[in-house]
Amino acid sequence: MSNDSLMMVVSAPSGTGKTSICRSLLREFASLRFSVSLTTRPPRRGEIDGRDYHFVTAETFREKIRAGEFVEWAENYGHCYGTSRVVIEAIRLRGEDLLLDVEPRGARALKEIYPDGVFVFVLPPNLEELQQRLRKRGDGDEEMRRRRFQKAKDEIREVFWYDYIVVNDVLERAVDKVRGIYLAEKCRRERQLGVVASFLEK
Repeated sequence: MSNDSLMMVVSAPSGTGKTSICRSLLREFASLRFSVSLTTRPPRRGEIDGRDYHFVTAETFREKIRAGEFVEWAENYGHCYGTSRVVIEAIRLRGEDLLLDVEPRGARALKEIYPDGVFVFVLPPNLEELQQRLRKRGDGDEEMRRRRFQKAKDEIREVFWYDYIVVNDVLERAVDKVRGIYLAEKCRRERQLGVVASFLEK
């Protein structure tokens, strides 16, 4: 594995905008690879299989659990989500950078396996704004939105073990901050040892 390979994990409560942030980074950095999660839930409007998620049946998902194919997986609101171990290892072995969009429970599992990763938590400006965003998404009935809001508050309590915290009050500013994190982490000494070695050899 190349020592300048970087894994960046972005987490946020539902409705905070992490998907938009991740898409902006992927458009800007051609060398950044996205780990597409698998899920048993049906696609939402505008989602594309293979880009946003790999949409699979519950039985297929269970088979992959039994085969140990997930580095992390979880069930939310009756649907399962998982990150492929094979995909992560293949990208890292090629020395490419990897971006993951994972909820806090999955991110914690990833941190235990990949402690060299960079973990970023995206916060909404405040809880009132988050409630409004969840309402605008129109996912489910009022009870479902209430459950999502409670889950979001529980996830925010996980923020303290993340490496970076970004508030998404204005999307462009949030993208700038996450971009800055990515670029700064690329310049870390341990990821530039190959470049340094080339100077010393000469």
